[in-house]
Amino acid sequence: MELILDTADAGQVRELSDMLTITGVTTNPTIITRSGKTPEQVADDMLSVLSDDQLLFMQTVATDFDGIMADARRICSLRPKSMYVKIPVTHEGLRAIKAAKAEGLGVLATAIYSADEAFLAAMNGADYLAPYVNRMENYGDGVGQVEDLLEMLAANGLPAKVVAASFKNAGQVHELVRAGIQAVTVPPEVVYAMVDHPGTGIAVGEFSAAWRAAYGRDTFAAE
Repeated sequence: MELILDTADAGQVRELSDMLTITGVTTNPTIITRSGKTPEQVADDMLSVLSDDQLLFMQTVATDFDGIMADARRICSLRPKSMYVKIPVTHEGLRAIKAAKAEGLGVLATAIYSADEAFLAAMNGADYLAPYVNRMENYGDGVGQVEDLLEMLAANGLPAKVVAASFKNAGQVHELVRAGIQAVTVPPEVVYAMVDHPGTGIAVGEFSAAWRAAYGRDTFAAE
């Protein structure tokens, strides 16, 4: 499974990449505008901390076909490899997904609210599909729709990877990992919620206290 960070904070990307196996980073227009930086600054910051093999996903802003394609080409030109453009699954977006793949661009289909939307984007060649899990819960069973999508892709032999997005909590991530999701993109705070179980800190504190009481030191070997 691919663990992707959904953020415009390069510092958190660096920190979590040191601690965990991070496949890459997704951004979107809202995340970038909230960062207080220009999109160019966010792109430069991310490229400075990502390895050549870590993926970077950035989203189109234009809503008409020609504009989407212009945005897609610009985004994919930011680096020679491991670069993907995110395109929402509107009518014009689906058309652009098909055209972008014909040009050989890496594409993530985004703003997905149903398994059917995602499946049609996969038929157009999208490499990744990003269903908005928590937002989908407002219209029904978000986790269930993603599980349906995984079955639909497998049954029809489509190679697109599902990168589930828009999580409210670590429990939703857990459910989809258990279901065999290929990738998730989560904000750093959700990743930390997955890592920072209070019991772990308590256990380590007990180990350290016992060792210190017995041997008067905080390392395995005496200096």
